[in-house]
Amino acid sequence: MSAIETPSGKGRGDENFPVASRLIAPGLRGHVLAYYGFARAADDIADNPGLAPDDKLARLDRLGAGLRGEAGDVPVANRLRASLLATDVPLARGLDLLTAFKQDAVKARYADWAELVGYCRYSANPVGRFLLDLHREPAAARPLSDALCTALQILNHLQDLAEDYRRLDRVYLPESWLTEAGIGVAALGAGRAEPPLRRVIDRALDGVGELLPDARALPAHLTDRRMAMEAAAIAELAHALHARLRRQDPLAERVALSKPAKLWVAGRGALSVLRRPSPVPENA
Repeated sequence: MSAIETPSGKGRGDENFPVASRLIAPGLRGHVLAYYGFARAADDIADNPGLAPDDKLARLDRLGAGLRGEAGDVPVANRLRASLLATDVPLARGLDLLTAFKQDAVKARYADWAELVGYCRYSANPVGRFLLDLHREPAAARPLSDALCTALQILNHLQDLAEDYRRLDRVYLPESWLTEAGIGVAALGAGRAEPPLRRVIDRALDGVGELLPDARALPAHLTDRRMAMEAAAIAELAHALHARLRRQDPLAERVALSKPAKLWVAGRGALSVLRRPSPVPENA
Protein backbone atom coordinates (compact mmCIF):
# COMPACT_ATOMS: atom_id res chain seq x y z
CA MET A 1 0.00 0.00 0.00
CA SER A 2 1.26 3.43 -0.89
CA ALA A 3 1.81 5.94 1.93
CA ILE A 4 -0.40 8.28 -0.08
CA GLU A 5 -3.51 6.28 0.74
CA THR A 6 -5.59 6.57 3.91
CA PRO A 7 -7.89 3.53 3.78
CA SER A 8 -11.28 3.94 5.42
CA GLY A 9 -11.97 0.23 5.42
CA LYS A 10 -14.84 0.65 2.99
CA GLY A 11 -15.05 -1.69 0.03
CA ARG A 12 -17.30 -2.36 -2.90
CA GLY A 13 -19.63 -4.35 -0.65
CA ASP A 14 -20.39 -1.14 1.23
CA GLU A 15 -21.62 0.72 -1.85
CA ASN A 16 -25.29 1.32 -2.60
CA PHE A 17 -24.97 -0.10 -6.07
CA PRO A 18 -23.15 -3.10 -7.58
CA VAL A 19 -19.48 -2.73 -8.49
CA ALA A 20 -18.06 -5.19 -11.04
CA SER A 21 -21.04 -7.50 -10.56
CA ARG A 22 -21.33 -10.80 -12.36
CA LEU A 23 -23.35 -9.04 -15.03
CA ILE A 24 -20.09 -7.47 -16.22
CA ALA A 25 -18.17 -9.70 -18.65
CA PRO A 26 -15.44 -11.62 -16.76
CA GLY A 27 -12.71 -10.22 -18.99
CA LEU A 28 -13.68 -6.66 -18.04
CA ARG A 29 -14.19 -7.04 -14.29
CA GLY A 30 -10.51 -6.54 -13.51
CA HIS A 31 -10.56 -3.20 -15.32
CA VAL A 32 -13.67 -2.14 -13.38
CA LEU A 33 -12.00 -3.11 -10.11
CA ALA A 34 -8.88 -1.12 -11.03
CA TYR A 35 -11.08 1.92 -11.60
CA TYR A 36 -12.99 1.36 -8.38
CA GLY A 37 -9.76 0.94 -6.41
CA PHE A 38 -8.50 4.28 -7.67
CA ALA A 39 -11.81 6.02 -6.94
CA ARG A 40 -12.02 4.45 -3.48
CA ALA A 41 -8.47 5.59 -2.62
CA ALA A 42 -9.18 9.15 -3.75
CA ASP A 43 -12.51 9.25 -1.92
CA ASP A 44 -10.92 8.02 1.30
CA ILE A 45 -8.36 10.83 1.11
CA ALA A 46 -10.94 13.53 0.43
CA ASP A 47 -13.23 12.29 3.22
CA ASN A 48 -10.55 11.78 5.87
CA PRO A 49 -11.36 14.23 8.71
CA GLY A 50 -7.85 13.82 10.09
CA LEU A 51 -6.12 15.33 7.06
CA ALA A 52 -5.65 19.04 6.45
CA PRO A 53 -6.89 20.38 3.09
CA ASP A 54 -3.33 20.95 1.82
CA ASP A 55 -2.36 17.39 2.72
CA LYS A 56 -5.42 16.05 0.89
CA LEU A 57 -4.57 18.08 -2.21
CA ALA A 58 -0.95 16.88 -2.16
CA ARG A 59 -2.01 13.25 -1.92
CA LEU A 60 -4.60 13.64 -4.68
CA ASP A 61 -2.00 15.37 -6.86
CA ARG A 62 0.26 12.35 -6.35
CA LEU A 63 -2.52 10.04 -7.51
CA GLY A 64 -2.85 12.20 -10.61
CA ALA A 65 0.88 12.02 -11.25
CA GLY A 66 0.72 8.25 -11.09
CA LEU A 67 -2.21 8.14 -13.47
CA ARG A 68 -0.43 10.39 -15.96
CA GLY A 69 2.69 8.22 -15.81
CA GLU A 70 4.75 10.81 -13.97
CA ALA A 71 5.21 8.69 -10.81
CA GLY A 72 5.82 4.95 -10.69
CA ASP A 73 5.38 4.48 -6.95
CA VAL A 74 1.60 4.93 -6.69
CA PRO A 75 0.28 1.37 -7.19
CA VAL A 76 -3.44 2.15 -7.25
CA ALA A 77 -2.90 4.87 -9.88
CA ASN A 78 -0.33 2.86 -11.83
CA ARG A 79 -2.76 -0.07 -12.07
CA LEU A 80 -5.51 2.14 -13.42
CA ARG A 81 -3.14 3.76 -15.91
CA ALA A 82 -2.17 0.35 -17.26
CA SER A 83 -5.82 -0.65 -17.46
CA LEU A 84 -6.91 2.51 -19.28
CA LEU A 85 -4.05 2.28 -21.76
CA ALA A 86 -4.81 -1.39 -22.42
CA THR A 87 -8.48 -0.67 -23.12
CA ASP A 88 -8.09 2.67 -24.93
CA VAL A 89 -10.20 4.43 -22.32
CA PRO A 90 -9.17 8.10 -21.88
CA LEU A 91 -7.10 8.99 -18.82
CA ALA A 92 -9.63 11.78 -18.29
CA ARG A 93 -12.05 9.23 -16.84
CA GLY A 94 -9.76 9.01 -13.82
CA LEU A 95 -8.39 12.53 -13.79
CA ASP A 96 -11.89 14.02 -13.78
CA LEU A 97 -12.61 12.16 -10.55
CA LEU A 98 -9.62 13.85 -8.96
CA THR A 99 -11.07 17.24 -9.91
CA ALA A 100 -14.12 16.43 -7.78
CA PHE A 101 -12.15 15.04 -4.85
CA LYS A 102 -9.89 18.09 -4.81
CA GLN A 103 -13.04 20.19 -4.67
CA ASP A 104 -14.23 18.12 -1.70
CA ALA A 105 -10.94 18.86 0.04
CA VAL A 106 -11.52 22.61 0.04
CA LYS A 107 -15.22 23.24 -0.61
CA ALA A 108 -17.96 22.48 1.89
CA ARG A 109 -20.99 24.39 0.60
CA TYR A 110 -22.97 24.59 -2.67
CA ALA A 111 -24.81 27.75 -3.59
CA ASP A 112 -27.52 26.28 -5.78
CA TRP A 113 -28.69 23.22 -7.71
CA ALA A 114 -26.67 24.10 -10.81
CA GLU A 115 -23.47 24.19 -8.76
CA LEU A 116 -24.26 20.79 -7.26
CA VAL A 117 -24.98 19.27 -10.67
CA GLY A 118 -21.72 20.79 -11.89
CA TYR A 119 -19.89 18.97 -9.11
CA CYS A 120 -21.52 15.69 -10.19
CA ARG A 121 -20.10 16.23 -13.67
CA TYR A 122 -16.72 15.33 -12.18
CA SER A 123 -17.61 13.25 -9.12
CA ALA A 124 -20.08 10.85 -10.72
CA ASN A 125 -20.46 11.13 -14.48
CA PRO A 126 -16.91 9.92 -15.28
CA VAL A 127 -17.81 6.57 -13.72
CA GLY A 128 -20.60 5.96 -16.21
CA ARG A 129 -18.53 7.23 -19.10
CA PHE A 130 -15.70 4.90 -18.09
CA LEU A 131 -18.08 1.94 -18.27
CA LEU A 132 -19.47 3.09 -21.62
CA ASP A 133 -15.96 3.46 -23.05
CA LEU A 134 -14.88 0.11 -21.65
CA HIS A 135 -17.82 -1.58 -23.37
CA ARG A 136 -17.37 0.41 -26.60
CA GLU A 137 -20.80 1.94 -26.28
CA PRO A 138 -21.86 4.85 -28.54
CA ALA A 139 -21.20 8.41 -27.43
CA ALA A 140 -24.92 9.09 -27.87
CA ALA A 141 -25.55 7.15 -24.67
CA ARG A 142 -23.47 9.56 -22.56
CA PRO A 143 -26.22 12.06 -21.65
CA LEU A 144 -28.42 9.23 -20.36
CA SER A 145 -25.50 7.77 -18.43
CA ASP A 146 -24.77 11.22 -16.99
CA ALA A 147 -28.38 11.45 -15.79
CA LEU A 148 -28.10 8.10 -14.01
CA CYS A 149 -24.76 8.93 -12.41
CA THR A 150 -25.84 12.38 -11.26
CA ALA A 151 -29.01 10.90 -9.77
CA LEU A 152 -26.99 8.26 -7.92
CA GLN A 153 -24.58 10.83 -6.54
CA ILE A 154 -27.28 13.12 -5.20
CA LEU A 155 -29.18 10.19 -3.68
CA ASN A 156 -25.96 9.25 -1.90
CA HIS A 157 -25.58 12.82 -0.65
CA LEU A 158 -29.13 12.72 0.72
CA GLN A 159 -28.46 9.45 2.51
CA ASP A 160 -25.35 10.92 4.15
CA LEU A 161 -26.66 14.39 5.02
CA ALA A 162 -26.14 14.06 8.77
CA GLU A 163 -22.83 12.19 8.62
CA ASP A 164 -21.28 14.57 6.08
CA TYR A 165 -22.25 17.54 8.21
CA ARG A 166 -21.09 16.11 11.52
CA ARG A 167 -17.84 14.50 10.35
CA LEU A 168 -16.73 16.89 7.63
CA ASP A 169 -18.87 20.04 7.98
CA ARG A 170 -19.78 19.39 4.36
CA VAL A 171 -23.26 20.20 3.04
CA TYR A 172 -24.39 19.36 -0.47
CA LEU A 173 -27.93 20.74 -0.13
CA PRO A 174 -28.05 24.10 -1.97
CA GLU A 175 -27.56 26.97 0.47
CA SER A 176 -30.07 29.11 -1.41
CA TRP A 177 -32.76 26.49 -0.79
CA LEU A 178 -31.97 26.37 2.92
CA THR A 179 -32.17 30.18 3.06
CA GLU A 180 -35.51 30.18 1.25
CA ALA A 181 -36.78 27.65 3.80
CA GLY A 182 -35.72 29.95 6.61
CA ILE A 183 -33.08 27.61 8.03
CA GLY A 184 -29.33 27.13 8.01
CA VAL A 185 -26.98 24.18 7.89
CA ALA A 186 -27.36 23.69 11.66
CA ALA A 187 -30.70 22.03 10.91
CA LEU A 188 -28.70 19.02 9.73
CA GLY A 189 -27.43 18.49 13.27
CA ALA A 190 -30.87 17.65 14.62
CA GLY A 191 -32.03 14.13 15.25
CA ARG A 192 -34.72 14.41 12.61
CA ALA A 193 -35.68 16.58 9.67
CA GLU A 194 -38.13 19.26 10.75
CA PRO A 195 -40.70 20.36 8.11
CA PRO A 196 -38.58 23.18 6.59
CA LEU A 197 -35.62 20.86 6.08
CA ARG A 198 -37.91 18.10 4.85
CA ARG A 199 -39.14 20.45 2.14
CA VAL A 200 -35.55 21.11 1.03
CA ILE A 201 -34.83 17.37 0.93
CA ASP A 202 -37.98 16.81 -1.11
CA ARG A 203 -36.93 19.60 -3.47
CA ALA A 204 -33.66 17.75 -4.08
CA LEU A 205 -35.61 14.55 -4.63
CA ASP A 206 -37.74 16.42 -7.18
CA GLY A 207 -34.53 17.25 -9.03
CA VAL A 208 -33.46 13.61 -8.95
CA GLY A 209 -36.92 12.61 -10.13
CA GLU A 210 -36.42 14.70 -13.26
CA LEU A 211 -33.24 12.72 -14.02
CA LEU A 212 -34.67 9.24 -13.48
CA PRO A 213 -36.63 8.90 -16.76
CA ASP A 214 -33.41 9.41 -18.75
CA ALA A 215 -31.55 7.13 -16.35
CA ARG A 216 -34.08 4.34 -16.86
CA ALA A 217 -33.95 4.85 -20.64
CA LEU A 218 -30.20 4.19 -20.76
CA PRO A 219 -30.28 0.36 -21.08
CA ALA A 220 -32.28 0.52 -24.31
CA HIS A 221 -29.49 2.55 -25.91
CA LEU A 222 -26.68 0.13 -25.05
CA THR A 223 -25.41 -2.48 -27.49
CA ASP A 224 -23.73 -4.81 -24.99
CA ARG A 225 -26.49 -6.93 -23.42
CA ARG A 226 -24.60 -7.53 -20.18
CA MET A 227 -23.84 -3.84 -19.77
CA ALA A 228 -27.48 -3.04 -20.48
CA MET A 229 -28.53 -5.45 -17.74
CA GLU A 230 -26.09 -3.84 -15.31
CA ALA A 231 -27.38 -0.36 -16.18
CA ALA A 232 -31.01 -1.48 -15.81
CA ALA A 233 -30.28 -3.01 -12.42
CA ILE A 234 -28.61 0.17 -11.19
CA ALA A 235 -31.36 2.41 -12.58
CA GLU A 236 -34.01 0.38 -10.77
CA LEU A 237 -32.02 0.53 -7.53
CA ALA A 238 -31.84 4.31 -7.90
CA HIS A 239 -35.60 4.46 -8.47
CA ALA A 240 -36.25 2.34 -5.37
CA LEU A 241 -33.89 4.37 -3.18
CA HIS A 242 -35.48 7.59 -4.42
CA ALA A 243 -38.88 6.29 -3.33
CA ARG A 244 -37.56 5.21 0.06
CA LEU A 245 -35.99 8.62 0.72
CA ARG A 246 -39.41 10.14 0.04
CA ARG A 247 -40.87 8.03 2.84
CA GLN A 248 -38.07 8.00 5.41
CA ASP A 249 -36.03 10.60 7.27
CA PRO A 250 -32.28 10.39 6.50
CA LEU A 251 -31.48 12.36 9.67
CA ALA A 252 -33.36 9.96 11.92
CA GLU A 253 -32.11 6.71 10.35
CA ARG A 254 -29.89 5.25 7.68
CA VAL A 255 -32.12 5.09 4.61
CA ALA A 256 -30.98 2.18 2.48
CA LEU A 257 -32.27 -0.92 0.77
CA SER A 258 -31.77 -4.23 2.55
CA LYS A 259 -29.66 -6.86 0.81
CA PRO A 260 -32.73 -8.93 -0.17
CA ALA A 261 -34.43 -5.80 -1.48
CA LYS A 262 -31.34 -4.88 -3.50
CA LEU A 263 -31.23 -8.33 -5.06
CA TRP A 264 -34.94 -8.24 -5.89
CA VAL A 265 -34.90 -4.76 -7.40
CA ALA A 266 -31.65 -5.28 -9.31
CA GLY A 267 -32.82 -8.63 -10.62
CA ARG A 268 -36.07 -7.12 -11.80
CA GLY A 269 -34.17 -4.47 -13.70
CA ALA A 270 -31.75 -6.93 -15.28
CA LEU A 271 -34.57 -9.26 -16.34
CA SER A 272 -36.35 -6.39 -18.06
CA VAL A 273 -33.45 -6.28 -20.53
CA LEU A 274 -33.61 -10.02 -21.19
CA ARG A 275 -37.27 -9.68 -22.10
CA ARG A 276 -36.48 -7.15 -24.82
CA PRO A 277 -35.44 -8.27 -28.30
CA SER A 278 -31.77 -7.84 -29.14
CA PRO A 279 -31.02 -4.61 -31.05
CA VAL A 280 -30.75 -5.03 -34.79
CA PRO A 281 -27.38 -3.89 -36.18
CA GLU A 282 -27.67 -0.79 -38.36
CA ASN A 283 -26.11 -2.57 -41.37
CA ALA A 284 -28.35 -5.62 -41.12
